[in-house]
Amino acid sequence: MTPISYVQQQHITRLCVRCGLLLMQYGAESAVVVDLSKRLGLALGMNSVECSLNFNAITLTTIHNERCITTTRDTINQSINVNLLVQIQQIVNKTEAAKDTHNNNNQLNHKLTEHTTHAFDKLDKTAYPIWLVGVFVGTSCAAFAYLNGGSLSITAVTFVAGMVAMLTRIYLAKHHFNPFITVIMTAFIASLIGATTYYFDIGNNADIAVASSVLLLVPSFPLINSLSDILKGYVDIGIGRAVFTYMLTLSACVGIVMALVLLQIQHWGF
Repeated sequence: MTPISYVQQQHITRLCVRCGLLLMQYGAESAVVVDLSKRLGLALGMNSVECSLNFNAITLTTIHNERCITTTRDTINQSINVNLLVQIQQIVNKTEAAKDTHNNNNQLNHKLTEHTTHAFDKLDKTAYPIWLVGVFVGTSCAAFAYLNGGSLSITAVTFVAGMVAMLTRIYLAKHHFNPFITVIMTAFIASLIGATTYYFDIGNNADIAVASSVLLLVPSFPLINSLSDILKGYVDIGIGRAVFTYMLTLSACVGIVMALVLLQIQHWGF
């Protein structure tokens, strides 16, 4: 087998880092990030691939014929996109499937690297329309309110509160607001709309509207990932994700309290 050149090894290293960064940005757990990054590097001809993760960075080393390249890149959290994670896994699987054909020929291996790079360039990052996301989030909050005994009027108010809150959250995130400020403002607006049921005496239980309108802020997916990371040995990043999740929860509480204080609601709760 013809040895892989230094330039080609650099290309493969960047490709592995790109794979890991995308996985981290869109919500994959640490074990998946490390596993897919290593598998991609090995499938492209590296002798060894080592990957280390931090809460907001990835460090990756590729080794080929005793030549070592190490790079570190920081990452920015994006919204969770499971469809993108599945696409990346499919790319890695296809690269591994073609490994046996291209492994003994440097020219063919180079073509495989270029093909994999092209596949990453063509990743489908499209998301649902903003208005559709708002409608479905509002519907889910309203359904929770209805299942907890809320009347139709309470359900309607919860729907409006959840939808407006989600649209606000998307707008603030799109304009790169601090995530904690984004959650505080979203919780404030949702609670403000939901708490109108107190002032206008709407429905049978105003508490249900206030509680259900902020359900979109429950960070369930990041919390599950943090627990999974800790159980699988990635303690540092798991604790970092857990702290980030708890801070989001605290920010939501701050937003709710701000709305209740502003409206001078002395008592609230089931």
